[in-house]
Amino acid sequence: MSTEAHFLLSKQFLLQSDLAERLYFNYAVDQPIIDFHSHLSPSDLATDKRFENLTSLWLNHDHYKWRAMRTLGINERLITGDASDEEKFYAWAKTVPHTIRNPLFHWSCLELKNSFGVTEYLNPTSAAKIYEQCNEQLENGSSHTARGFLSSYGVVYQATTDDPCDDLSFHSVMRQDPSMTFKVAPTFRPDKCFQIQDTLTFITYIRKLSLVSGVDITDMDSLLQALKTRVDYFSSLGCIISDHGLTQIPLNHQFSKALEYEFKAFLAADGKMSFSNPKAYTFYVLVALSKMYHQKGWVQQFHLGAIRNNNSRLSAKLGADAGFDSIGDYSQAERLSTFLNHLDATDQLTKTILYNLNPSDNAMVATMTGNFNDGSMKAKVQMGPAWWFLDQKNGIEQHLDDISAMGLLSTFIGMITDSRSLLSFSRHEYFRRILCNTLANDMKRGIIPNDENWIGSIVENICFKNARDYFELNSVN
Repeated sequence: MSTEAHFLLSKQFLLQSDLAERLYFNYAVDQPIIDFHSHLSPSDLATDKRFENLTSLWLNHDHYKWRAMRTLGINERLITGDASDEEKFYAWAKTVPHTIRNPLFHWSCLELKNSFGVTEYLNPTSAAKIYEQCNEQLENGSSHTARGFLSSYGVVYQATTDDPCDDLSFHSVMRQDPSMTFKVAPTFRPDKCFQIQDTLTFITYIRKLSLVSGVDITDMDSLLQALKTRVDYFSSLGCIISDHGLTQIPLNHQFSKALEYEFKAFLAADGKMSFSNPKAYTFYVLVALSKMYHQKGWVQQFHLGAIRNNNSRLSAKLGADAGFDSIGDYSQAERLSTFLNHLDATDQLTKTILYNLNPSDNAMVATMTGNFNDGSMKAKVQMGPAWWFLDQKNGIEQHLDDISAMGLLSTFIGMITDSRSLLSFSRHEYFRRILCNTLANDMKRGIIPNDENWIGSIVENICFKNARDYFELNSVN
């Protein structure tokens, strides 16, 4: 089995013409990165963590890789179990050659090359050499720390994902650290506030929210006051983005006076009764939060369509985000329309990004955004980047086609990592290469003008400038 990497890691990777290469190298490659959605650890960034070895950096939180390993028949002990880090790395090295045509193969090659200068394929033959080479850099390399990786990739703005109850202490540390070369800000993600169907979990969370907010939560008004207190606190530490992971937007169910009384009794029962209308609760609280975001001038994000924790046996053993999620087939259109219109009707719809996980809904979401763009700014409501199972070559190309056909590709705000790995910034390169190749192919076929400056300026905007302007990050360059 050959270990030497040729075309895959050459400058022509994914660029099928000289024109595509010129677009990429003249207009895309040097653009800074605004990563507006990730799951990176604020603690790692605040402390500029240095990782013990490649496994702890690269494999310990990557459920994409875990799924592939399980599919190959790798024992869980070598994935999330008590095997040594070295054993887990060799198990991954055994898996990599079998990931051909899965984006994991491309990503793994790019991550090793861009972060460690590795220019051979990872497999059982090359594993020992690569592990030693990368570990030596992790131990001694000045740029091989948490912050060093972001700086080396050209990150200028990094959003993390944070629960309303988080104290944001690490964000506070970073805001006061003059050695920070890029900006890190929290994202307000109140998903646990909507888990009212799981009574005991919800009540436990409400107790915690009450404690951190200083608000005694006894009814709907006090719950919203507690959430507003946390929105204000997040804002004081630089938060400009909210995020919500939902299977679908809830239908508009009126939160009646009777439900208000029931909710008060539900809280007083301290887990001994259930709430009769979770959908009405979710819609009411989500609308109230969205109005808070509008008042703050925040961007709100909605990640829609995942069906999570499908394998109850293994999810109970390993927890959430362990690789047991998939694409759902939920009804979305009417719910999205009702929700967005409800906010727009009182002119309280803030800037909104809609992430879609089911590719059959791409065109629907792309057309839905156009309903609520009101001319007040460029692409106020827009379709987010190809997400999760769709951030691979075919998914990205289809996503670009759908945005182009149903909206304005030129206003698109570009890629995210959506990752817990500090090496995942190669996904921005992956996206940028695909974008440039797509546009070059259209130029060569006469579908769009063969004007490199014109199309190149659109590439620059999609890769960086549109996101900079959308999130009003005028201080980053």
